[in-house]
Amino acid sequence: MNDTAMQLVLAAIVVVPLLGSVAALLPAPPGLRGKSPEQAVLRHGVTVTGVVFVLSLVLAAGFDHDHPATVQADTDISWIPALGIRLHLGIDGVSLPLLVLTALLTFLCAIYSYFNKPEGPSATAFVALLLVLESGMLATFAVLNLLLFFLAFEMVLIPMYFLIARWGGQQRTKAAWKFILYTLLGSVIMLLGFLLIGIKGGTFDMVALATDNGSNLSRSVQLIAVLAIGLGLAVKTPMWPLHSWLPDAHTAAPTVGSVLLAGVLLKMGTYGFVRLVLPVAPDAAHTYAPYLAAFGVVGIIYGSLACLALARTGAKGDLKRLIAYSSVGHMGFVLLGIATLTPTGLNGALFANIAHGLITGLLFFLVGALKDRTGTTDLDQLARGALYGKAPRLGGLLAFGAVASLGLPGLAGFWGEMLAMFGAFDPADGLSRPAFLAFMAVAGFGTLLTAAYLLVVVRRVCMGPHSGEVPKLPDVRGYEFAAWTPLVVLTVLGGLWPAALIGLTDPAVQKLLAGGR
Repeated sequence: MNDTAMQLVLAAIVVVPLLGSVAALLPAPPGLRGKSPEQAVLRHGVTVTGVVFVLSLVLAAGFDHDHPATVQADTDISWIPALGIRLHLGIDGVSLPLLVLTALLTFLCAIYSYFNKPEGPSATAFVALLLVLESGMLATFAVLNLLLFFLAFEMVLIPMYFLIARWGGQQRTKAAWKFILYTLLGSVIMLLGFLLIGIKGGTFDMVALATDNGSNLSRSVQLIAVLAIGLGLAVKTPMWPLHSWLPDAHTAAPTVGSVLLAGVLLKMGTYGFVRLVLPVAPDAAHTYAPYLAAFGVVGIIYGSLACLALARTGAKGDLKRLIAYSSVGHMGFVLLGIATLTPTGLNGALFANIAHGLITGLLFFLVGALKDRTGTTDLDQLARGALYGKAPRLGGLLAFGAVASLGLPGLAGFWGEMLAMFGAFDPADGLSRPAFLAFMAVAGFGTLLTAAYLLVVVRRVCMGPHSGEVPKLPDVRGYEFAAWTPLVVLTVLGGLWPAALIGLTDPAVQKLLAGGR
């Protein structure tokens, strides 16, 4: 595929959801209404997200896999000359997998919502917000200008706020406000860092800044800017102790909100560390790396202990809340990999990003299905009847998601965690090897705690005491099979053929660590 066609495809991927959002607000033509206007607009959501997903596959097929470190589909045109803002879009081996993952998860969420409409206000508003959210998520991974990155980063907040506040469960208003306040505060601080880098570096172009590799930024400027940017990214990641918005948001969010929050929004923070901090401010990245690793491994242990507390009998733990806390631990491995400043660690972090999106997205789909069938996500109530006996396929999928999440070799969750710890075993020059060996040991202990709480969940929910009085539950339905199968297949494929993803990310990572040259 030639460059012009690639540019058009990438631009369409970002713009089509926005146009689809506007179209969703218009009355459906009489011939397309089906049984009801709500059915028509939900079908519209499936169509638009399906088109975007197909376009992402076209982009991946046209991508030059022999040169994944090169920015491709590069579009760079002036937008606001007075402020030096340019519409700069492009992808490389780091951003392409995240872009395809975002398009896939949004499409699967649209399919799920078509057959299982979330309870709340109008379907029209739901679909419009979902499409705006998709556009913001895709733009975050496609833009190459600091101010555009900030705009895309902020664009996702409002639709996610409304999805939680209007279609969420209990305490949704409190959870939505907590989400928006935490993330907005972090974003304001991050914007100050962007402005400092842009003014001192003489450009807001991310490629040019990466190529300069901090040569136009003094050490003090780098330290101040990265502290500000890092705080904003850490809130979105979320890094302990800035994570407290996440469990509430996940617990209250509708199923598709939880899937996209865990599958994509958390990745925006870690992507920012890799894309912006490492190549643009290498001195500051080197200074802050041990602290980033320390916070990451504390998050691994904290998240696992919180999950163990929720999983025990009598704790009245919420399964959605447990999976949310597990994300704090899993993203801790991503932060540890980034902090090593090595190709091995960074490849592990990027692999763990994709694996977490697939596996945790599947788990939230499954928990949503359990809630639809039983009316609860309380672990003590779910454990009253063995899921294997009530809905064996659903129980089998939940067990699959759990063992994939704990990092079983042969599944996608294994490689990211292993490579992150390998990177910590031999960190970049100048970093304290004894400190990173200690971080690696703590992270390794965290994998044992992760296995412990996930196996407790499987034992209690899937194999718990079964009473003959407990009625059978509907097993996996056709639309659920369609929405979940791609996640299962990709989780297995990623575990058995990790080179498919690492072959994309490694050359791009090598280039970013070398300063974009």
